[in-house]
Amino acid sequence: MYGVPYKWYEDYGVRKYGFHGTSHKYVAYRVAELMDKPVDQLKTVVLHLGNGASICAVDKGKSVDTSMGFTPLAGILMGTRSGDIDPAIVEFIADKEDKPVSDVINDLNKKSGYIGLSENSSDSRDLWTAAHNGDKKSLMAVKKQVKMIADYVAAYYVTMGGIDAICFTAGVGENAIFTRQLIAKRLAPLGLKLDEERNFVRGEERLISTDDSKIKAYLLPTNEEVMIARDTLRLSKK
Repeated sequence: MYGVPYKWYEDYGVRKYGFHGTSHKYVAYRVAELMDKPVDQLKTVVLHLGNGASICAVDKGKSVDTSMGFTPLAGILMGTRSGDIDPAIVEFIADKEDKPVSDVINDLNKKSGYIGLSENSSDSRDLWTAAHNGDKKSLMAVKKQVKMIADYVAAYYVTMGGIDAICFTAGVGENAIFTRQLIAKRLAPLGLKLDEERNFVRGEERLISTDDSKIKAYLLPTNEEVMIARDTLRLSKK
């Protein structure tokens, strides 16, 4: 629920819904297999980081919180989306630029995030290329996303009373080596230790934390198609 008039929920369904559920479910169940533990014994955080991005806290196989909200605009900074902002900014910009609220929302969906902050690209690969060449705005865009990710993961650590595994998936999560490094560095106080050699890989299912890391980190390519097939089969049997 949001801290808004309850009538908005009763009359219009205003609440947090979240997205990428099929991906989060596949990864949460797959990491349980890799750890050789029942999913109902694990506390997992799934980082679905693509052009659209969301984070999900999975406690005993069940989503207990997620970063996206009533729409996919909420949560962390993404390729073209702002993620969480002060809602008063919408009216402020609408007044300053003399345009309707719908145009401001469009800007937050399509002209913000990576491309808005960097003024360069909505693609993580382009941002890292530019950052390595000294582009401060591109690096700032990545670092802002990393901070927002760490903030959510830390909150979920408290929500679930600990985390057994953090899983990186989707385009950025599976391929952005240096982004994973920055996230792990932010989460070091929680007991996450990244193995730099294991982490230096793209799109390959593997453990990327050290053997003595209190929280295990996995690179885990998602497979939404197989999850859809499994759920279809399960439901058809009912």
